[in-house]
Amino acid sequence: MPYQQGLLATPVPAHARHLFFAIESLEALPSVLDALQPQVDGRSLILGIGAPLAKALARDIEGLRPFPLLDAVVENPSTQHALWLWLRGEERGDLFLRAQQLEQSLSPALRLVDSVDGFLHRAGHDLTGYEDGTENPRDEAAVEAAIVAGDHVGLSGSSFAAFQLWKHDLNYFKSLPQPEQDDIIGRRLSDNEELEDAPESAHVKRTAQESFEPEAFMVRRSVSWTDSRGAGLAFVALGRSFDAFEVQLRRMSGLEDGVIDALYRFSRPLTGGYYWCPPMTEGAVNLQRLLG
Repeated sequence: MPYQQGLLATPVPAHARHLFFAIESLEALPSVLDALQPQVDGRSLILGIGAPLAKALARDIEGLRPFPLLDAVVENPSTQHALWLWLRGEERGDLFLRAQQLEQSLSPALRLVDSVDGFLHRAGHDLTGYEDGTENPRDEAAVEAAIVAGDHVGLSGSSFAAFQLWKHDLNYFKSLPQPEQDDIIGRRLSDNEELEDAPESAHVKRTAQESFEPEAFMVRRSVSWTDSRGAGLAFVALGRSFDAFEVQLRRMSGLEDGVIDALYRFSRPLTGGYYWCPPMTEGAVNLQRLLG
């Protein structure tokens, strides 16, 4: 299927730059999106459409909705934006310069409202030191979990992405005894083995994909980040819908059984957004469902 190949490509590039845009001029949107379309190669630049953009263009993208506001004790903020651009590469400076060019080219239709620089830490470890994405589906299983199947023109080959910027209190986490850190995550730091006797609040237990009915498989493509806001994990989850991510977030937040994920002891999401990543056609992103 002609999906944006960078979504599932491994290994993840060393650097990422996430750009988030709000609508500034509705009249200028169609021409700006037309100009953006050939620039999105689906590898070095990935495009995600938020519900506000589809709504502004009076388009109904099946499966696309805003990030939810959950009625939970822990906060999972919704900071839904109209457009998300995900730049990926091996050289941070190149990403910075390309981001500047994209920001200029999207004006006056879209205004940059947030950006996040991400980086691959120790070949895929979180800043806590623990390996991230251990249970990710791979190869054909990854495609099945993350990419819309079928023969739906303009929709098949697309993916639904959830983005959250998690801020860690690393000083607090590192102050805990190693066994307590392991219990929070649900794995041993020393060998990445899952702890059979981990508490029910352990993150690995809260998010075990096969423990849901139906099973909640998704593909994570997260990297570390740091800026003036702090440091943590730029979390990206890909699915053939938002359902797998959403049931996991609800369980993490204690809405399923009252047990809150221990991750919240030292980390909090600062942002939350849902984005539809359109398929590719003949080397360019297919915006037929959005522009007609």
